[in-house]
Amino acid sequence: MSFANPKVGFVSLGCPKALVDSERILTQLRVEGYDIVQTYDDADVVVVNTCGFIDSAVTESLDAIGEALAENGKVIVTGCLGKRADVIRDAHPDVLSISGPQDYGSVMGAVHAALPPKHDPFINLVPDTGIKLTPKHYAYLKISEGCNHRCSFCIIPSMRGDLVSRPVDEVLREAEKLVRGGVQELLVISQDTSAYGVDLKYAERTWRDRSYQTRMKALCEGLSELGVWTRLHYVYPYPHVDDIIPLMADGKLLPYLDIPFQHASPRVLKLMKRPGAVDKTLERIQRWRSICPELTIRSTFIVGFPGETEAEFEELLDFLDEAQLDRVGAFAYSPVEGARANDLPDPVDEAVKQERLARFMERQAEISTARLEAKVGSVQQCLVDAIDGELAIARSMADAPEIDGLVQIQNGFEAGLKPGEFVQVEIMGSDEHDLYGEALFT
Repeated sequence: MSFANPKVGFVSLGCPKALVDSERILTQLRVEGYDIVQTYDDADVVVVNTCGFIDSAVTESLDAIGEALAENGKVIVTGCLGKRADVIRDAHPDVLSISGPQDYGSVMGAVHAALPPKHDPFINLVPDTGIKLTPKHYAYLKISEGCNHRCSFCIIPSMRGDLVSRPVDEVLREAEKLVRGGVQELLVISQDTSAYGVDLKYAERTWRDRSYQTRMKALCEGLSELGVWTRLHYVYPYPHVDDIIPLMADGKLLPYLDIPFQHASPRVLKLMKRPGAVDKTLERIQRWRSICPELTIRSTFIVGFPGETEAEFEELLDFLDEAQLDRVGAFAYSPVEGARANDLPDPVDEAVKQERLARFMERQAEISTARLEAKVGSVQQCLVDAIDGELAIARSMADAPEIDGLVQIQNGFEAGLKPGEFVQVEIMGSDEHDLYGEALFT
């Protein structure tokens, strides 16, 4: 062990929800006087926060654990793959400890056992916002844990449990603290943002001398008081989503919805245990856009689900043509250990899955290209993420960090732009993913 403050290395894998878990652990480590270091050689122990949602994520997590063991030798494992401790122990029997997601106490206990803290409260100070793994100007705001759905392809409820919502005043206070710390964009995340508060029976709480229900619309109304971008992720298309579209039209909420539709064939959706009223979904998309024409919709889909026929895949392509979604990701179905979908008959051949995935992405690329081209000549408010030579790399209201496109500002350096600044950009060009433009001088 090092003579000075004990030093912890940290590897964070997985989705934004896992990232928030990592931030909470890192914050507690710093509160207790641990130094966070960037290399295996400098660390006295390494914590690996794993993902275990699909096979490729399991492989990535096991590889990361193996690398940490090889380079350092003292490894504590947590996160979703921790729910499958036997898989980890079979591959890496020498790890010090294994715990599941959100089990912060077990992680800290394992760290204490391997590396007792040397905390000096007079010199070990932590920012009011805690330790963040995102740039200073945006942050993920987790509003709940777990999920009440039992989608046949998903094992997240077995890892993270049923829905547990955070009280609305607690969320709003955290958001307020983040904004005071310089955050310009709040990215609301959960497993099911639309279901927020149902487990608490939408209990009312007080924030800034006003009563708010623990409910998605009320939360959005509160967040709109903070004067920063607020972006919603993982929204199920429930009817009450209609209630937040006027907030977007009024500029109180980013006109952006991340909705995992997953498929468009009613039969495949039924096999997935997902909502299947596709015609109503298309009607609602049209209604949302009539209220808020600037609305951006991103989604994810699964192709090659067990039993999916060519005709049903064509239904999915037709849905893309009708819905004209702005941003889309897709995955070829991967059998995840423990998922009920693995028992369904008529699995799709791997070559067919990959061929359908390629056709799907080709169709969506045409749609995305056309929708971005329609923005050429417009002026977009953008948030600068980085400066790269003469360019400023930014995002418009339509772009979530890391998963959507970018706006490359050609005169970013000349305009003196800095990360975290808002700027008006005249759009001069586009491709299938990104926009290109110039900052307007004020």
